Amino acid sequence: MLRLKILASAVPLAVAALFARGEFSTGPRACIEIAGTSTRIAPLSWQAQRHVSFTSDISRATVRVQISDSAEAADFTVIDDVDTAEADACEGHAQQLLVAISRDASASDPVIYLSRDGPADYRIFVPSKTFSPLDAATLIVGAHGNRHRLEAASLKG
Repeated sequence: MLRLKILASAVPLAVAALFARGEFSTGPRACIEIAGTSTRIAPLSWQAQRHVSFTSDISRATVRVQISDSAEAADFTVIDDVDTAEADACEGHAQQLLVAISRDASASDPVIYLSRDGPADYRIFVPSKTFSPLDAATLIVGAHGNRHRLEAASLKG
């Protein structure tokens, strides 16, 4: 009976430790490094220092991200399945920024319109099995942390 009580008290502690760390798996997570700060998608939304949201209504967007068909035309390319030392390029940085996708955007959060059409503030190329264009757009906009007006977007196609 005592063993059962010890086990019953240890399970909630293990679950709490998992939530405190914020990770359920140790698999690769998308990251981007800009100016000595690595930006990652937060494992849990409440851990994020910065939030972004997405819209399908271009009139609500503050940032437009175009999905590109080639790496040459992209500002940001996500490459996964890398087996070199660069696979952990974002590990060990003193400054780390966590970004999360929010359903309820605040007025200061960037609102992203993701499409295959231009004009765009950022262009992404994501030939990945692990990361989606949504992840890539979250990282690039979250890392820059600024809001663009679509009127100022590049007219390149």
